[in-house]
Amino acid sequence: MNIAKTRRFYRPLRAARQLRKRMAWAGRAVSWVRKLVSWLACKFAFLGFLNPRRYIKILDWYIIKKFIGTYFYAIALIISISIVFDVNENLAKFSQYHAPLKAIVFDYYANFVPYFANLFSPLFVFIAVIFFTSKLAGNSEIISMLAAGVSFRRLMRPYMISCVIISALSFYLSSYVIPHGTVVRQNFEAMYKNKRRNTSADNVMLQVGKGVIVYIQHYDNQMKRGYGFSLDRFENKKLVSHMTANEVQYDTISDSKYHWTVNNWKIRELRGLREHITSGVKKDTLIQMEPTDLVYSKGQQETFTSPELKTYISKQVDRGSGNVVQYQVEYHKRIASSFASFILTIIGLSLSSRKRKGGMGMYLGIGLALSFGYILLQTVSSTFAIQADTPPILAAWLPNIIFAFVAYFCYRKAPN
Repeated sequence: MNIAKTRRFYRPLRAARQLRKRMAWAGRAVSWVRKLVSWLACKFAFLGFLNPRRYIKILDWYIIKKFIGTYFYAIALIISISIVFDVNENLAKFSQYHAPLKAIVFDYYANFVPYFANLFSPLFVFIAVIFFTSKLAGNSEIISMLAAGVSFRRLMRPYMISCVIISALSFYLSSYVIPHGTVVRQNFEAMYKNKRRNTSADNVMLQVGKGVIVYIQHYDNQMKRGYGFSLDRFENKKLVSHMTANEVQYDTISDSKYHWTVNNWKIRELRGLREHITSGVKKDTLIQMEPTDLVYSKGQQETFTSPELKTYISKQVDRGSGNVVQYQVEYHKRIASSFASFILTIIGLSLSSRKRKGGMGMYLGIGLALSFGYILLQTVSSTFAIQADTPPILAAWLPNIIFAFVAYFCYRKAPN
């Protein structure tokens, strides 16, 4: 009994002793980690230029927070107003076609918001820069910064850092996120807004491989089925095989692409002066084409991610297809639109950094005019590329080139 009491008495002491040992071991480990970090800091001191704190100071954080915050505030404000007008315009159609509330919210407006927010991102950037920079100038904060020895070029640093963040976000959304949402939104519009999409094509002829020509008299994209199918193979400009079929059906559940099934088929193989004819009822085959190659609907290029766009353009160019201009314009426009934030930010900062009487009303008016001018020029240049054979890359970058000269002129006139 005494032994048991003694053990219970010494048990807390042993636990305390073990705790002290563990605490001592943890202290030694922390000390060792500190020495290791100090040693690494000494060895890699030449990489100090990679430390972001070396370039981003308190003033920079202050402006970056103002910029990003005002940018998202402008998006929330204007997109909210757009949603109200859109609901008012389409409410009758939603009721007429019995669109469920879940589909309206998650299929339509959940994809409507990022699409139009990214489409008018240059407008929001310009408004944000002019709005909060005019406020800084009105409070004499810009004057204080310049009087303290901060040059205008140094003042632009936090603006450019903010533009890097916004441009990267805009490019990622337009290239990888929004295309998937556009497919859902367009399907909703076709079902509940009576926006008819092109679902068929007649007399389609395309080159699906070297010396391989396909012809389809009529193709139904909803059924993924074609009628009046023929496939010709050429070698050294001579016809060596001619295949015909009443129907051709795309296999949507196959694990591999380009899987088609032909019905009531016949193949004529030309071997010199002789012919070898084979026929059958049903045959599975691989043909280097997909339904997207046969039917084009308005806005189809917006449903491709950038890697898919690049692959599709390369494939169509190899086939000799001329219907790739709108895809090329869309591909280059996604890159060019991301750089528009830098140009419009320089213009907005140069215009609104002066303290003038009358407040920010004039600056906002100029900003809206220039932003809408940029968007209008972007639309016009894209139309010229599609209709007037303007090079797609020039059409996509032409607004940036023109407004870059405007930005340089405004920068030269900015206060220093």
